[in-house]
Amino acid sequence: MLSKSSKYGIRAVLYLASTASPTKNIGTKEIAATLNIPAPFLAKTLQQLSKKKIISSIKGPHGGFFMTNNNLEKSIFDIIYCIDGQHKFEECFLGYPECSDLEPCVVHDVYSPLKKSLLQRLKTKTILEMAKESTTPFDSLENLIADGSL
Repeated sequence: MLSKSSKYGIRAVLYLASTASPTKNIGTKEIAATLNIPAPFLAKTLQQLSKKKIISSIKGPHGGFFMTNNNLEKSIFDIIYCIDGQHKFEECFLGYPECSDLEPCVVHDVYSPLKKSLLQRLKTKTILEMAKESTTPFDSLENLIADGSL
């Protein structure tokens, strides 16, 4: 349902929400290495998110990305919308070009309520809420990398 860019974007934003701040910005290479995402691909995605003010950035040799309180109040849907647009949620589950309540595909009645529920949750959950709920141990992973265990 989501593009690789959106998946990588969500992972990177949740990582930033858990580890970065206005006084501690993180570069693309570090994020890419920690999350095992191709750095050039991630760089383009992070630039998109920064332009739409979903994340914040500082340019230059000591630059990088971070999250402000305003960024943390954005939703996961905002990330997806920035990267993939609204159409990702309007597509038919089976890929049919015409699928609606009036002309449903065979799984439309099963999938449509799930899609609406997911969309509602993605629009109402903030990045901060999702980061707090995340079970990915970013801090402990960072500590393992720093002390040479990884």
